[in-house]
Amino acid sequence: MANINIRPVETLKDRKIFIDLPFRLYADDPNWVPPLKSEALGLITPEKNGWFSHAKVQQFLAEEDGRVVGRISAHIDTLALTMPAEQGFGPGVGQWGLMEAERQDIFQALLVRAEGWLRDQGMTRAIGPISMSIWEEPGLLIDGYDHPPTIMMGHAKREYRGWIEWAQYRPIKQLMTYEVDVTRQFPPIVQRIIKSGEKNPRIVIRNVDKTKFEEEAAIILSILNDAWKDNWGFVPLTPPEIKDVGVKLKPIVFNDLIRIAEVDGRPCAFMITLPDLNEAIKPLKGSLFPFGWAKLLWWLRKPKVRTVRVPLMGVVKDLQASRMASQLAFMMIEYIRRASVEHYGAERAEIGWILDDNQGMRSIAETIESRVNKVYQVYERTL
Repeated sequence: MANINIRPVETLKDRKIFIDLPFRLYADDPNWVPPLKSEALGLITPEKNGWFSHAKVQQFLAEEDGRVVGRISAHIDTLALTMPAEQGFGPGVGQWGLMEAERQDIFQALLVRAEGWLRDQGMTRAIGPISMSIWEEPGLLIDGYDHPPTIMMGHAKREYRGWIEWAQYRPIKQLMTYEVDVTRQFPPIVQRIIKSGEKNPRIVIRNVDKTKFEEEAAIILSILNDAWKDNWGFVPLTPPEIKDVGVKLKPIVFNDLIRIAEVDGRPCAFMITLPDLNEAIKPLKGSLFPFGWAKLLWWLRKPKVRTVRVPLMGVVKDLQASRMASQLAFMMIEYIRRASVEHYGAERAEIGWILDDNQGMRSIAETIESRVNKVYQVYERTL
């Protein structure tokens, strides 16, 4: 049997080794997007990630014959522990993620160690992969390996699914992304709904104002928390997280790609669209030096992309069962479609992730003739 040593990540050097491993494991995978190492390091550094303000975390490295051959993160989101159990998390639920391994036996050794840590912390159930917050990269890619992920979405080796299921984890939720050709107009029924909304004086669809970033973010967050509060896996964003997300996303926030819908002057819906930063960072191979920073800054001035991604949209709860909800959604989607093509050169959009049981959002995605292009799966097991 292989001599596999599992040890905790304790130092800055360990963290750097932790983030370096995927660069070797995916070196020959054309669809893996190397993250900027500075960003990947920030994700697992408590002082640089506001999520740590309500989390307990322990990462582990697997070593064999002096080589690092695997990694995993075990973590507990203390806010997730307070959520209703019927929404996926709740009391006693720990998580693991950021899992990478050369072989199945290495993965199993890492998983046993992560589960043991969670058990020692009083957890009775494990959910994974969640890397690391539900707002970051939840789920394991199980379909859609043949093209790169967009910004803030994950990639994985095909064999990981079998390894997780061999460890007696069962699927509990699927997260889907949809892709749509934005160079063509949407079906006539959608166009009719949009034109009807444009005739309604109660409805205003406006751009965000980046010069009022904090005010606009507060409006969007208020709608998000109301719209998503009953969804599976929902955990409210905290002020430290909001601050960090703002710093990370502000450079790729463009006024015409984020819309807020108002009804009778009340903000009721929003849609966030981001140019696919992965297209710009993939050639940088994880480093901004020596010239990567200049290339990225030039790209950020006025990005031209093939793909834009819609990571978040929402409608306030009291409108969700009404015809108005879909009308607002279609209007925002259409206006952003036009802007993404005219101003950013986009050819396709990726929408999601969308929960497999979110029939409202899935219906909207299907009505604009988009199709599922990637599926991510979340697993659980009793400890």
